[in-house]
Amino acid sequence: MKPELQNIPLVKNEEKKRFEIELNSHFAFIDYKETSQQISLIHTEAEPELAGTGAAAAVVEKSLIYIEESGKKLLPFCPYVFAYIKKNPEWKRIVDQRFEGYDKL
Repeated sequence: MKPELQNIPLVKNEEKKRFEIELNSHFAFIDYKETSQQISLIHTEAEPELAGTGAAAAVVEKSLIYIEESGKKLLPFCPYVFAYIKKNPEWKRIVDQRFEGYDKL
């Protein structure tokens, strides 16, 4: 994650069911679904004004840290999150081994 994004807090917006970060009044976010044992990341999006800032990657990394710290397992349904884990295979440690695409990570 870019150093300038490290101190931006991750917000778990339970009303909108998304993890989000705010940068210059614009949002990058990931829609999620949660059970007592798993968190599914469904869709990652960054507002167009954040293009090229690294905000989408930052919200993914911050969300993965949150999931790991919560002790839950990840279901990376979002293609962007899936690709991020493929590029950063150390995060495979939090993916539920029952996830259908686990062997492709």
